[in-house]
Amino acid sequence: MLDKTGSPLFEQYVRIAWHLAGNLDFNSAIRAVAEQIARIVPHDHMDVCIIMPGSRFHMAYESGFETEWSRRAEAPIDQSPLKRLLMGEVDCMVTGDAMVDPAFHFEGAFGQPILDHKLKSRIHVALKAHGETIGALSISDRKANVYDSVDVERARWIADLIAPYFFALRASDEARRAAIAEAETRVRAEGLRVGALKLTEALEAERQRIGMDLHDQTLADMTRFARRLERLSQMKNVPGDMLAPLFQSLQQSMRDLRQIIEQARPSVLELFGLAEAIDNHLDRSVRDSGLSIDWALRDDSDGAMEALPQPVQTALFRIAQEAINNAVRHSQAGRIDVRLARVADRVVIEVRDNGIGLPGIEERRGSGIENMKTRARLIGAQFAVRREASETVIRVTLPLAWEEMQ
Repeated sequence: MLDKTGSPLFEQYVRIAWHLAGNLDFNSAIRAVAEQIARIVPHDHMDVCIIMPGSRFHMAYESGFETEWSRRAEAPIDQSPLKRLLMGEVDCMVTGDAMVDPAFHFEGAFGQPILDHKLKSRIHVALKAHGETIGALSISDRKANVYDSVDVERARWIADLIAPYFFALRASDEARRAAIAEAETRVRAEGLRVGALKLTEALEAERQRIGMDLHDQTLADMTRFARRLERLSQMKNVPGDMLAPLFQSLQQSMRDLRQIIEQARPSVLELFGLAEAIDNHLDRSVRDSGLSIDWALRDDSDGAMEALPQPVQTALFRIAQEAINNAVRHSQAGRIDVRLARVADRVVIEVRDNGIGLPGIEERRGSGIENMKTRARLIGAQFAVRREASETVIRVTLPLAWEEMQ
């Protein structure tokens, strides 16, 4: 049998195999053989979709022109117009006009490219390897009723010819993905190890700071109280005006000690939740600063924050606490806005200030930024600090499926 160019079909099949050789990715492979396939089965558009191993998703690779099919990464099989073929229910689908054929437009099907590009005549044959359907070869023409049984048979031969090569590419791609995932796991583990070390160092420094505060402040106060009480105990009659200063100093010392404890243990978080704890800290930080700073907290998380594990809430609180402290102490801001939100399957905390911005941030803010990054990394969250318009924005994004990442 001869094709329209006068070349034997066998020679065309050999050329397809020859052109496939050496192409190491799906896109280059499909484009390399498109011209040879067009000589056997003329078409306006051709694509190959490949099922992702062990999943209910597929990816499309096109030649001729690009449609939304190849722009969608890992599209669900149950939304494909070729669902029955990809699920192994049929080996071939043929239509004279896919624009009106209900087989391609069932409820939920993503068949819009058929309508957008007027892909009427269509042949779809399964790509099989070791008895498994790994994808489909699709050949389309903008004219209706173009293809006959001879074209279908030729398309089957082409599919049988290219299926082993695409199976090998899929296996290679799967191995590459596995290698990347393994490398990312190692990097993440190393990052967590380094992050844990840095956080341990930061916690040790914090422990020493608390110890110094207790020594220099609380213990010194207690020593003064003891000496005053010792002197007073030697007096037969103690005037009230001598006790009043001691009582006032004791109250101040209790306040100082309560502040040290509050900084070490976020009791408001445990009692009232993350949003209330951040709101409380924001209010106290601005008030204690004595600065004229407007502030607001908006909680759009719909309770998602409170459903997080307690250690994760504590980490998020510490990040927000540090960000707020930075904004109050260093930014020279006139306004600070904090937003808690749920966006799809993630929760987000944003701290915005309209202060002086990012230049010199590391020098100005010490290790605070690094500590926030470390805390975020330890719970699998993304941390970003950037300048947007006239605002500095610190953003933490955490997947809701937190346990699955550990």
